[in-house]
Amino acid sequence: MKALTWHGKGDIRCDTVPDPRIEDDRDVVIKVTACAICGSDLHLMGGFMPTMEHGDILGHETMGEVMEVGRGAASKLKVGDRVVVPFTMSCGECRQCKWGNWSVCERTNPNGKLQAETFGYPLSGLFGFSHITGGYAGGQAEYLRVPFADVGPLVIPNGLEDEQVLFLSDIFPTAYQAAENCNIQPGDTVAIWGCGPVGVLAIKSCFLLGAERVIAIDTVPERLALARQAGAETIDFGDEEIQERIMEMTGGKGPDSVIEAVGMESHGADTIAQKVSSAVMSATVSMERPFAINQAILACRPGGTVSMPGVYAGPVGPFALGILMNKGLTLKTGQTHMLRYMKPLLDRIEKGEIDPSFIISHRSVSLEDGPALYETFRDKADACTKVVFKPHG
Repeated sequence: MKALTWHGKGDIRCDTVPDPRIEDDRDVVIKVTACAICGSDLHLMGGFMPTMEHGDILGHETMGEVMEVGRGAASKLKVGDRVVVPFTMSCGECRQCKWGNWSVCERTNPNGKLQAETFGYPLSGLFGFSHITGGYAGGQAEYLRVPFADVGPLVIPNGLEDEQVLFLSDIFPTAYQAAENCNIQPGDTVAIWGCGPVGVLAIKSCFLLGAERVIAIDTVPERLALARQAGAETIDFGDEEIQERIMEMTGGKGPDSVIEAVGMESHGADTIAQKVSSAVMSATVSMERPFAINQAILACRPGGTVSMPGVYAGPVGPFALGILMNKGLTLKTGQTHMLRYMKPLLDRIEKGEIDPSFIISHRSVSLEDGPALYETFRDKADACTKVVFKPHG
C-alpha cells in the first residue's frame, strides 16, 4: 500500500509499504477513506519529537471502512462499518480508563518504560507519533491497523460526509476540551493564541459553551479570516502589541480565560529580545519555544484559567511560572480524553450545530501529493489552513 513516511527532518515521502494485518484479537483493519495532516505532524516534520525512525508511517487523524475484524473486537464492530479512529489508544480496563482519563491509559503503549524515563509514567499509545508513544503505524495510508478497536473507534451513521466527521479523530475534541477546561461562564471573554485548525475550532467550541466574546491572535491572513468567520475578534500579532491591544479591547479587565493552541513552535514578536531569542531557539531542537504560552499567561486576568492544548515534547525556554503563580491562575493541560467527547460532538454535528469541515482548504485523492502538501501546510502557503486526503478517491 501507499503511505506517507518520515525519513528525517523536513523529509516526508510517499512510500510503498506492507499492508497492515490483524496482530491481536482486539484489532481491526480499516480502508482509509479520509485522513488529514495535523499541526502536530509538523512538529515531527520539524524534527522536534524524539524517537522517530526512518520509514515511520505518519498520521493520526483518520477514518475509514472496517475490512477485517479480530475476534475480540467483533462485539463492537463488523466488516463494512464506517468508523472514526481516535488518535489516542485506550484499553478500557486500567484505572485511568476507568476514571475517564483516556489519554493517559496505562496499558496501550508497548514502549511505556521508554516513555516513563521522560515523563515518569507510561501514557496512552498514539498513532503515527514516534516510538516513545508506542511506535504504532499512522493513518496517512491506504489502510490502517487499529489496536484496541473494541474501545476506541466511533461508528458513524449514514447521512454524514467523511469531511463532516473526520476531525472527531483529534482536533475537534481537542478544541472542545480546551474550551471546556476554561470553565466558561455566561458573559466570559476568552482569548486564543493560534488560529490554526485547533484554534479556530476552539473559537466555535467556546461559543457553544456560552462565551460572550472570543479574541483570537495570529498573523496569517487566511487564519485570521477563518477566526473572524467563526465569530472571533482578531489581533494580528505582527502589527500590534498583544497585551496593550487586549487591555484596550477588554476595558482593562483582561480575558477570563486563555487558550494556547500553538505549542512548541511559537514565535516571539512583541519585543526585540523575543525576536532574537525566537531566532536562536528555532535552530535548537532540544529547546522548545514558550512565547505563546507566556503571552497567554500575561494576558489572562488574575484568578483566571490558562488552557493549553498546544503540544510540547520536552524542556522549554524561559517559562513565566512566577507570573502564573502570583496571578493565582489555574493551568489545565493534557492530550485529549477522546472518548469523553467523540459521541457528544458527533451528536452536535448531526443536529447541525456545527460542521467542522469549514476549515479545509486543500484536498487530494493521492497520497503522492503528500510531501508537497506537507510543505504547503508548514509554510502556510497557497492560503493553506487544513489538508485532507482521500486515498481511495
